[in-house]
Amino acid sequence: RLPVPKLEDTITRYLNAQKPLLNDDQFRKTEELARAFEKGIGRELHKQLVAQDNQNKHTSYITGPWFDMYLKAREPVVLNFNAFMSFNPDPKPEYNDQLIRATNMTVSAMRFMKTFRAGYLEPEIFHLNPEKSDTEIFKKIIRFVPSSISWFGAYMVNAYPLDMSQYFRLFNSTRLPKLNKDELYTDEKAKHLLVLRNGNFYVFDVIDRDGNMLKPSEIQAHLKYILSDNSPAPAFPLGYLPSENRDTWALLRKNLLENGNEETLQKVDSAMFCLSLDDFPIKDFVHLSHTMLHGDAANRWYDKSFNLIITKDGTAGINFEHSWGDGVAVLRFQNEVFKDSTNTPAISPQSQPASVDSSRAVQKLDFKLNDALKAGITKAKQKFDATVESLSLNLIQFQEGGKELLKQKKVSPDAVAQLAFQMAFLRQYNQTVATYESCSTAAFKHGRTETIRPATVHTKKCSEAFVKELSKHSTEELQKLIVECSKYHGRLTKEAAMGQGFDRHLFSLRYLALSKGLPLPDFYQDQAYARLNHNIISTSTLVSPAVQLGGFGPVVADGFGVGYQVQDDWIGCNVSSYPTRNGKEFLQCIHKSLEDIFNVLKGKKIGS
Repeated sequence: RLPVPKLEDTITRYLNAQKPLLNDDQFRKTEELARAFEKGIGRELHKQLVAQDNQNKHTSYITGPWFDMYLKAREPVVLNFNAFMSFNPDPKPEYNDQLIRATNMTVSAMRFMKTFRAGYLEPEIFHLNPEKSDTEIFKKIIRFVPSSISWFGAYMVNAYPLDMSQYFRLFNSTRLPKLNKDELYTDEKAKHLLVLRNGNFYVFDVIDRDGNMLKPSEIQAHLKYILSDNSPAPAFPLGYLPSENRDTWALLRKNLLENGNEETLQKVDSAMFCLSLDDFPIKDFVHLSHTMLHGDAANRWYDKSFNLIITKDGTAGINFEHSWGDGVAVLRFQNEVFKDSTNTPAISPQSQPASVDSSRAVQKLDFKLNDALKAGITKAKQKFDATVESLSLNLIQFQEGGKELLKQKKVSPDAVAQLAFQMAFLRQYNQTVATYESCSTAAFKHGRTETIRPATVHTKKCSEAFVKELSKHSTEELQKLIVECSKYHGRLTKEAAMGQGFDRHLFSLRYLALSKGLPLPDFYQDQAYARLNHNIISTSTLVSPAVQLGGFGPVVADGFGVGYQVQDDWIGCNVSSYPTRNGKEFLQCIHKSLEDIFNVLKGKKIGS
């Protein structure tokens, strides 16, 4: 179970995270408020949280508050919450045809779904020592150990089973807009797929009455039929509605239901998933990021648990709604779909579609729209276009080294990437700001995520040495500073992964106070608390053989959203920003910082 950290540990960790962001006077005030909270109302709330947690052993203390945080948020899901991960191309170029890839990925997604629902999907395990635990012999032995103690057997060889309670929401699921708080809806009985093309909605069954999958050649025939449909794009594309403020969309949805669209919406909401087929090829990585992160709202349904997007040239990606689950569940799905569709593709370029009557099997959905709905769509489109217009996405690939060299030099690759972001921001804006790095707590029952706070007194000291005081430090001293940052970042990462961060604990105590109708404690009214939770640099990383790149929007208007990956011999960064920040310049500063760090680690003298 996810542990509730000790309150005194949480307060200490919180103050450590505040230290680099505040001057001495500000810090003194924040420390006073934190200590008063720890001795007073905080202690009471903590006691209540622990008692509540002990009474709810079937779940974790963060589950309720975290679902609420997502579902009560009224901002549009697109750009604010939904993230994307794009697939690598199929290694066999002729398989990157839109129809072939869409068919193969749909079949692989269905295979994953059926394997999961039948209880045959291999457990998700984090192997600290893969040589010992990621072996056939271990799998054979552990299979015969009763499940009540099998986790203990896994721990003995440093293998950690991860929570898979989110997986069921991958399929047949949608976030439904409701006033004040949305709902998650799942209908596992539905047998159809939703396909969007050119703003038009189509559905067809992919599972028959006996629960068997449709033949791949039939799926291919139906998708070919949709791809060759010449229907014009709708004048009022419904896809814009889920890009609206959630309350606005909730009222418009109510209108849709009352206007005779209940059955049609039910088809959208209960569909297996949403397959979005775009009619254009991808120009470059920036175009790819824009397409997968937001694309044309007419051809997406952002409320589905995920949209599988495939463009004209067979480039594929996933845009997923975030309230139901985290990156780990989506990544597992993506890894399996990539592996299956490339290793054992259901159809080949030579395959012929089945000779079936697709015009009967495929249903094109028509929505009845009144003037209020048409006006709502028009307004949603204007807002969406304006927001997307103001969003910048920029990328770099640092080619001068990666994980291999950093491990040789005995420093953590993730710590170096995070240090480069701190150094870059200091170089560009001359300040240290609240920074967020996401860390999965799936090693625990119903774990979600915890925050790593990468802006530390160590990164601040090191960044200032590199950016402002280079001439005062020898290469050895700079190396020492990097090692310090790496050690401390490693500690923070380990704490977060073990449920020993401070963010979720403080979040839950605040949530508890408000749910009990108590006045908000002074501790939470501190400007420093608000500033720490205004995450100007929001970061998330993943590395996978299936994924080419990932990204998300800034979480605050004056922030950067940084998706990054540290590969064996290169480091990639994908940065999103709005006009108040210059993402291109930030990336140049990140590149310069990485260059400096790598040169110092190689023992080279660097110039300012």
